[in-house]
Amino acid sequence: MTATISASGGLRAISAQAPARGRAGRWLAAADTIVAATSRRALHRSGYWQRSPDDPRVDAALLLAALRGAVQGDDPRSVATCAAVERELTDELYCYRYRPDERGLGEAEGAFVLCGFWMALALEQQQRPLRAARWFERNRAACGPPGLLSEEFDVTQRQMRGNLPQAFAHALLLECAATLRGGP
Repeated sequence: MTATISASGGLRAISAQAPARGRAGRWLAAADTIVAATSRRALHRSGYWQRSPDDPRVDAALLLAALRGAVQGDDPRSVATCAAVERELTDELYCYRYRPDERGLGEAEGAFVLCGFWMALALEQQQRPLRAARWFERNRAACGPPGLLSEEFDVTQRQMRGNLPQAFAHALLLECAATLRGGP
């Protein structure tokens, strides 16, 4: 579901870059078709994007639909997805990607630092700058002494887990810092 709806964001972005070439209308129509089909097939009855048509669970990667332009940040599906992620996948302002099984958060794997930055960006997009700043600062502080971030953070033991250094987390740290300060 994430890849499908992200394609819609890509089509919207490219249509904005090449409006004079005559293809922008087709690209926007294709993006709208993808979002409509995804809404019919993978929108939970509670209003949030679900992992797939057959998997009603929430996944923090579904925040990307709004973050990458497939839908607006204030779209009810985006707001509901952000709320569901925060309700079901977070602990102490750290975010887990999804629940792999019935175990509690943190038992199967650590919180994903990348997902914490996605939450900060989603909250900023929804005009909640103070909450976004708290998420950013909490996840930024999950680094080790040299300032590097790992892939995961063990919330209980307060230590890094997983791959180190994690380029995706560092890239999102930079994007988040620029966005929250009002940059490009």
